[in-house]
Amino acid sequence: MREIDGSYGEGGGQLLRTSVALAAITGQPVHVYNIRAKRANPGLAPQHLTAVKAVAALCGAEAEGLEVKSREISFWPGPLRGGQFDFPVGTAGSITLVLQAALPVAVACGEKLRMNITGGTDVRAAPPLDYLRHVLLPLLYGMGVRAKIDLLGRGYYPRGGGRVTVEVEPSPPLRPLVLDVSGPLTEIRGYAHISDLPAHIVQRMTDTALAELSIFPPPAIDLADASLDKAFGAGAAIVLVAHTEHTRLGASGIAQRGIPAEQLGTMAGQFLRGEILSGATLDIHAADQILIYLALASGSSCFLARNLSSHAATTIWLLEQFLPVHFDIRQERRLIRVKAEPTG
Repeated sequence: MREIDGSYGEGGGQLLRTSVALAAITGQPVHVYNIRAKRANPGLAPQHLTAVKAVAALCGAEAEGLEVKSREISFWPGPLRGGQFDFPVGTAGSITLVLQAALPVAVACGEKLRMNITGGTDVRAAPPLDYLRHVLLPLLYGMGVRAKIDLLGRGYYPRGGGRVTVEVEPSPPLRPLVLDVSGPLTEIRGYAHISDLPAHIVQRMTDTALAELSIFPPPAIDLADASLDKAFGAGAAIVLVAHTEHTRLGASGIAQRGIPAEQLGTMAGQFLRGEILSGATLDIHAADQILIYLALASGSSCFLARNLSSHAATTIWLLEQFLPVHFDIRQERRLIRVKAEPTG
């Protein structure tokens, strides 16, 4: 059984989610201890518990320690399998963080698969659902992933209740992702929505984001009122997507109590502007989330990033524990070049 210290590196939930995903994909049992040891509330929270249970369902695993606040789990994977699965996160636990664990396993299983997931679609400290739909999935499509996310209803903190359906078709072996240059900017699109809050909140968020992007051709922003038949609870968010000749770059802001809408919009706009002007081929968040797919690809992949998060550094360490892959990281002028190369 492979032993993984959950306090390594950034010591958060992503290390746990990726550990069980890799265990399922490789068939290697894993024992994860010191789970989320560097967090103020260590141990399994509901969304982490759902993520592990989701992966367990996708491979018929046996597991021990699966309870809220548990600081260690043991996970014995079985064979991957397709079919239909229901994963209720409960409260506003993030749907997208559950998918960080479950989607790579679904892609690797080689059978048609459908997941119905309920929880938070747009919550802080997690990628908004529209980021996955408009940034990450298109990037994965270029690697051969055939997955679709249908939004049935949004859910916000603290109530949750959002609903999505994820369908994954059998994919051929993943192709490498080679992004040496971003290419010229072709357009910027935005996706903003609000529910059960004054409309001026999302408008202020959008206006300040657009102001930060005024040096580029005017973005096209889709504004949606996710009324009570399409959302559960009150909330708002914006996702910005820069389309270039060869890639996509994303940024986002999620409404939070006590933080002015203008501040969130400004931060999202500034972030995307910086990514575009840097010449990066993946934004910082995509660089973090796509690493497991690069490690599973059939050849060498590479990308350029402004920076690598602590999540990314921890994930690279973990991937090299489980898989015959080596990541070469080099500074190239203002950017970091990351290359994933099979070693077996």
